[in-house]
Amino acid sequence: MTEQEKINADVQKQLALQDAKFNTFVEEMRDFKNEMRQQNQMRADEIREMRQDMKDMQNRLDTKIDGIGKHVQNLTVTAMVGVGTSVIAVVVLVGTTIYALLTR
Repeated sequence: MTEQEKINADVQKQLALQDAKFNTFVEEMRDFKNEMRQQNQMRADEIREMRQDMKDMQNRLDTKIDGIGKHVQNLTVTAMVGVGTSVIAVVVLVGTTIYALLTR
């Protein structure tokens, strides 16, 4: 084997080794890319679940606030009736007192 053939054989071996390393690198990058896709999909699913939970919580809060509003309305009506009754009682008391003073 001549010197040139030895050099050619060494270069061929080095090229084959580089090709193997490159192919391994490309495969690792594909695996990494697939892992990243899966992780991104999992994150997207988690975010979607969190958004749905937030919507559910908002709906529950809206329902509670509506209930509180109705309760406040009922208390307001009750207070107005109480004040009205008190005014009527005072008017009757004043009227009775005036009547009693005038009839003596």
